[in-house]
Amino acid sequence: MATQTNAPLPEGLQVGGYRIVGKIASGGFSIVYLAHDPDGTPVALKEYLPSTLVSRAAGQLIPTVLPENLGTYQNGLKCFFEEGRALARVLHPNVVRVLNFFRANETVYMVMAYERGRSLQQLIIRHRGRPGREVMSERFVRRVFAQVMNGLREVHANRLLHLDIKPANVYLRRDGSPMLLDFGASRQTLTEGGPKLFPMYTPGFAAPELYRRNQHLGPWTDIYGLGATMFACIVGSPPQSADQRVLADKVDEALQEVATLYSPQLIDIVFWCLKLNPLERPQSVFVLQRALRAAHAAVQSPPVSRTGGLSRWLEGLTSRRRRSIRQDSTLIWSTQKAPH
Repeated sequence: MATQTNAPLPEGLQVGGYRIVGKIASGGFSIVYLAHDPDGTPVALKEYLPSTLVSRAAGQLIPTVLPENLGTYQNGLKCFFEEGRALARVLHPNVVRVLNFFRANETVYMVMAYERGRSLQQLIIRHRGRPGREVMSERFVRRVFAQVMNGLREVHANRLLHLDIKPANVYLRRDGSPMLLDFGASRQTLTEGGPKLFPMYTPGFAAPELYRRNQHLGPWTDIYGLGATMFACIVGSPPQSADQRVLADKVDEALQEVATLYSPQLIDIVFWCLKLNPLERPQSVFVLQRALRAAHAAVQSPPVSRTGGLSRWLEGLTSRRRRSIRQDSTLIWSTQKAPH
């Protein structure tokens, strides 16, 4: 992934009525600042600033856009603005709260509620590498992802996709409740402008359909990211990137290495979410939540083999629902295409 090479806005600057306190995060697509609103309330201010399309030196406010990048940049601006508008309608405790969005300095800003805590990625890095011990406990994984799925269901109900679910984008508040951050849906338009643009996916967490042009994206695409994020919680590192898995898939082998630390039911669900064929994954968050509840109940029962019990139920559920889900999902999500 590209990194942000542009200079951040200076501390103390007023932008759209918000005073910048300092930069708190950045990437190839944007810069996020801590800012104060007119009442002095802290907010997170996200500035659209794709580093492959624009440049901005220290002391400048308006980014410089080369003529050949102007069309792609303006298209991305429009999509970022529309994504802010759409996310502002999503009111859920497990989804970042968008408070405002506006244009200034010839770009777009998204104002979000500021929360204190740390990312799931930080927590995984802190706990991994302990021989013979869990990375994150199964109880933790079940609790956190049950809430993440609640938030993602609300996102999908508003006809949005996240498209960049990974541990860095799951934020844990101080009370332990998770929140989905940094939606990537608007980024897919940027790749339509040509080969100059950096890949709009995170290897290891991106579904295989994100690697190919003209593939239908849908809830199943985000579910792959959920599975990869759960995988990181129990293995301590991301799964192989999807393009490498096609050549030599080592995901099942990695899951087997931690099979003594986690229930076979949880392992099976992670494996199900990481199916390379989109039609073999859960096709909706509701289906995945139902499986997670069934898995929790199964944990209370006598142990089952990896090839028995829940595995057969999951396979049966997938095959029974595949045809109807394919028809329904294509109708609802057919406008969502892979970026490249």
